Amino acid sequence: MPTPAEEVLAATRRLLDAIAAADWKTYKELVADDITCFEPEARGQLVEGLPFHKFYFDLAAAKPKGASHVTTTLASPVVKMLGNEVAVVCCVRLVQKLDASGNPAVASSEETRVWVRMASGWKHVHFHRSVPG
Repeated sequence: MPTPAEEVLAATRRLLDAIAAADWKTYKELVADDITCFEPEARGQLVEGLPFHKFYFDLAAAKPKGASHVTTTLASPVVKMLGNEVAVVCCVRLVQKLDASGNPAVASSEETRVWVRMASGWKHVHFHRSVPG
C-alpha cells in the first residue's frame, strides 16, 4: 500500500501527464474548482478558479493532432507532508518535445504544488510555477 507521500507524487505525475496530453477531464478530476496559482502566463497576478486554465486546454484541443510527443520528468521531487491531509510537492519539471522545426527542445519550470486530501481523494488546490531566467 502506498504512503500518502507516494500517493501525492503519483497524483502530481498524473496531473502533469494530463496537462501534457491536454486531457481536461483528468485535470478537472484532480484539481479543486477554486484552485489558486501564480504562474508566468498570469503575469504576476494571483489566478483563482479553472477558467484561466481551461483556455489553454481549449487551445490545445483546437490544434491539429500531429505526431508530437511530449515527455515530462520531475527532477528531484520533494514531498512534504503537513499532517495527514495536506502535502506540498516541490520539483523542477522538465518537458521534452519537438519545436516547430522538428528539433528536440526542453523547457523547465520550478514548481511548488499544494494538495489536500478530500473525500474524493487528493485535490490540487494551489501552485506556484516559475521559469528560470
